[in-house]
Amino acid sequence: MGFLKRFFRNVFREGAAPIGTSSFERLSEEELEAHLGVSRYGDYSLTEAVRPSYDLQVMPAQGYRHDSYRDEQNSATVPVLMAAASREALFDLFLDLLDPLGFTVDAVLETSHNRDSKGHSDLYREHIDLPVLKSILCEYEDLLMNDGCTGVAVLNPGIPQEIQFDEHKLLIVYGENLGEFEEILQRSGVHCSDQMKFITEAEHVHSSSDTYGRQFEELKTRLGMDCAYV
Repeated sequence: MGFLKRFFRNVFREGAAPIGTSSFERLSEEELEAHLGVSRYGDYSLTEAVRPSYDLQVMPAQGYRHDSYRDEQNSATVPVLMAAASREALFDLFLDLLDPLGFTVDAVLETSHNRDSKGHSDLYREHIDLPVLKSILCEYEDLLMNDGCTGVAVLNPGIPQEIQFDEHKLLIVYGENLGEFEEILQRSGVHCSDQMKFITEAEHVHSSSDTYGRQFEELKTRLGMDCAYV
């Protein structure tokens, strides 16, 4: 099924402008089809999971920037690297970023397949050997790359550091001492641009399908994730 059909059947719209100002509202079917059919912007290719606004409020591009996350519970500010990589290198880069976490990690699956609830749900699995986790994730590469309702995070709470491969197919690294992760990004041709914007920072659309919903349930079972993380 092409992106256009998935858009009409299964799309979620996020980062939207106020009602009446969406860049998608007055498009003809032909204009919409043409826009959603575009996956390459210069040297950067999107996966099938997400598309930018019609008026390209943010131009998709490869790169990373330094950011921070405010942990209100612990009254701490956590350094963050946010990265976008072209489709051809994205999944291998995600796997490479996991290596500094160590041999045993925790994993989180993120899902927004249930349209009856707002936001997304998290499913947690503690203490899984990283080679085993990588092997399972590789079996579901298509799901993880192209489903706009599935994300995964891998963390070592003992360090603590976390790698998130989110629903938008952005790579987000949390924690102190992120130099090793920056080196991995740069070796993969993903270079620092602290002024860059990401597709999440403007109107955009997600794509999913019933098939991906079923595959998510399979992945959840393979990872032994039977309940939501609270």
